[in-house]
Amino acid sequence: MPGTDWKPTACILCECNCGLEVQLGGEGGRHLVRFRGDRRHPASRGYACEKAHRLDHYQNGLDRLTTPLRRRPDGTFEVIDWDTAIREVSARLAAVRDSHGGDAIFYYGGGGQGNHLPGAYATATRRALGSTFRSSALAQEKTGEFWVAHRMFGTAMMRADFAHCDVALFLGKNPWQSHSIPHARVTLKAIAKDPARTLIVVDPRRTETAELADIHLQLRPGTDAHLLAAVLAILLEEGLLDRAFLEAHAVDLGPVEAALRAVNVADCCARTGIDEPLVRRTARAIGNARALASFEDLGVQMNRNSTLVSYLHRLLVALTGNVGKEGTTYVPTSIVAIAGGASRRKSPVVEAPIISGLVPCNVIADEILTDHPMRYRAMIVEAANPAHSVADSKRFREALAALDTLVVIDVAMSETARLAHYVLPAATQFEKAEATFFNFDFPRNCFQLRPRLMAPPAGALPEAEIHARLCQALGAVTEEDLAPLRAAAAKGPEAYAEAAASCLIGDPRLASQAPVLLYRTLPLPPEAREGAVLFALALRAAMQSPVPLARAGFGGSPFEAAAALFRAILENPWGVVFAVDEWSEVIGRIATPDGKIHLALPDLLEELGKVGRAAPEAPDPSFPVVLSAGERRSFTANTIIRDPAWRRTDGEGALRMSPGDAATLGVVTGDPVRLSTRRDSLVATVEVSDTMRDGHVSLPNGLGLSYPGASGEAITGIAPNELTAGEDRDPFVGTPWHKGVPARIERV
Repeated sequence: MPGTDWKPTACILCECNCGLEVQLGGEGGRHLVRFRGDRRHPASRGYACEKAHRLDHYQNGLDRLTTPLRRRPDGTFEVIDWDTAIREVSARLAAVRDSHGGDAIFYYGGGGQGNHLPGAYATATRRALGSTFRSSALAQEKTGEFWVAHRMFGTAMMRADFAHCDVALFLGKNPWQSHSIPHARVTLKAIAKDPARTLIVVDPRRTETAELADIHLQLRPGTDAHLLAAVLAILLEEGLLDRAFLEAHAVDLGPVEAALRAVNVADCCARTGIDEPLVRRTARAIGNARALASFEDLGVQMNRNSTLVSYLHRLLVALTGNVGKEGTTYVPTSIVAIAGGASRRKSPVVEAPIISGLVPCNVIADEILTDHPMRYRAMIVEAANPAHSVADSKRFREALAALDTLVVIDVAMSETARLAHYVLPAATQFEKAEATFFNFDFPRNCFQLRPRLMAPPAGALPEAEIHARLCQALGAVTEEDLAPLRAAAAKGPEAYAEAAASCLIGDPRLASQAPVLLYRTLPLPPEAREGAVLFALALRAAMQSPVPLARAGFGGSPFEAAAALFRAILENPWGVVFAVDEWSEVIGRIATPDGKIHLALPDLLEELGKVGRAAPEAPDPSFPVVLSAGERRSFTANTIIRDPAWRRTDGEGALRMSPGDAATLGVVTGDPVRLSTRRDSLVATVEVSDTMRDGHVSLPNGLGLSYPGASGEAITGIAPNELTAGEDRDPFVGTPWHKGVPARIERV
């Protein structure tokens, strides 16, 4: 029977991290047995979708790791103790650093799916090793959007207020399943039911969100740039630009107008397969909106012309003046800046652009499988599974196998861990303190440090402890460094704050090890210990955003505000409002050198001209179908839950196709078919669905994982990246084209 106490925590299956209350029970009280939305959570306020109720499949997976492992020469693993693991891992990584430089050590991970604090602690290990190149799942998704927004607005992190808009636009986004907006399903229903509001969905599939839409633009896959070009050209043609806004807040409108006048609206509509009158109706709804809120997501960001689409989307927002007023686009105050612009550095071998500090995922294998002297020779992979999640899995596995040293820090024996030289077992997200780093709410922005619900099992450690031990083994942190902070902590919070600030600001060597110094010396209860690094983040927020923090009750000097905020985070495990913004401040957060929106990006305007002039691409007769590899469905969530039993529906991950395509093939729901791409050929089970266009098929994400069962290890469903190609990527920022894979389907 479950215990009677409800404990505060959060869902970890999407970026919203909705607040939850759970009851523990089962063997040893280590199972999550009952769930409910936490009404005290200041952002989600009791909202949660059905996926959260299956989180015990994550907490108690059968492939859980509870001891460090070392690969033997024959490829099998042997159990080692933690002292041996830390000593050997630090020695091997240091040897790579000393022989080839720290940039030969690549880091992959650092956040996602609610597991964010390890990325903060990993910075100390990376600095100790001199490792500067890194990547994560964001580099597969959002870097085009970040790059465009940073160039146009001077800030990459922008969101929209769907609660108060009268027109809502979703581009390649199905928030009914992927969420990403507050109270997604409640908000969608409210917009759909209000006759004064308009819901517009751009998606080649009739998704659950599209079912609610007033306008569903069910375009041909990969033609989003043509659609947006047509909409923008119509806005200009029909005088629907907000010229007063543009005169006050933007520059370089002329080149944009010239490019849009060259757009052939009729031709662009024909390319999309959507009737021109419907496109014009859409443009007028947007142009006449009191407040437009819009969101682009992976359906366009993992597709052809993705960076161009991000640019056209931002132009749509700017040209219609939908920035800085209720119901439109805003720039939130954040504790952690997860997005940024382009670095002056490029990756060492391919010379790929680095956006928000991230090397494009699709070039990582190219950076390893070479004799280039600057190639990556070692990798630390943390809370991530790139052998499964990055394009062209076979080649990526080859690259991982070519490394001198691969260290994986994870909860379960993932596909990547199976290739490692060392596997270090981590605590689950309910066995340590964790935090919500996707802080995008407005005007009241929220942060939650959720305390651990239970101690980790013997043999597993929180990532903070793993990194602290590695940094100490590498000699980056000594007992002499820790002693002054421990002495200050004994004198009370104010003395500690002053001593910590002196370390973090006054000594670059110690500042590089701030996460470990705080973790080792800040006196916190066991259930919140991993939250120590938040003290530094709170101090930075107090220094960068004093006014919004003061409105939330955290005023005074930066040290006073940081101490008060940190204390509030600890005392409110269901979350705290840390910043209160005002709409009047949003325009002032445009951070370009002149404070204006820069409309004309010459390289992307040139790309717009190419797209408009190019003849339609003839489909390859060998691969006449377009595959969307990695669709979010009711019971998929990337690979954080490996147990296939968590899926109540679509357990095998069916290949969805239209009735027309099914009739042509002579198949029905449940039949097997052979799905082939240029990379591989696999057998899938069909689901005939009238939500699909002819010539477009889709597979869900999160399947194709090896998991122990009654008859041994088994793989359920298809791993989508067995079918994708690394070279199929955006020419500007390198994001993959997973949603537009040429494919062929044959009866089995």
